[in-house]
Amino acid sequence: MGGIKVYIPDDLERKFREAAMRLYGYGRGSLSIASEKAFAAWLSQVSGALDVAESIEDPVEAIYGMLSNVKKTGVELQHEARGMRARRSLEYRNAT
Repeated sequence: MGGIKVYIPDDLERKFREAAMRLYGYGRGSLSIASEKAFAAWLSQVSGALDVAESIEDPVEAIYGMLSNVKKTGVELQHEARGMRARRSLEYRNAT
């Protein structure tokens, strides 16, 4: 059996521990069971997206087709994306 060491915010760790112990008991192994189920759920959610991404032969052509109806220039889209990333970063910092 393998082991993974991860670092998560303290608040998330506390909530995860509480939920795992309430659901699987307060004995040994409850965190391992909850972690295994969380990893399995995440993998099943992401595997579909990975399959789609790997099936695309020419990603540039796929993106071009998706963006054909966008009326903004590439530079305008880059500036908009930068603003979105900055807002999300501030929201994340304020939430923790």
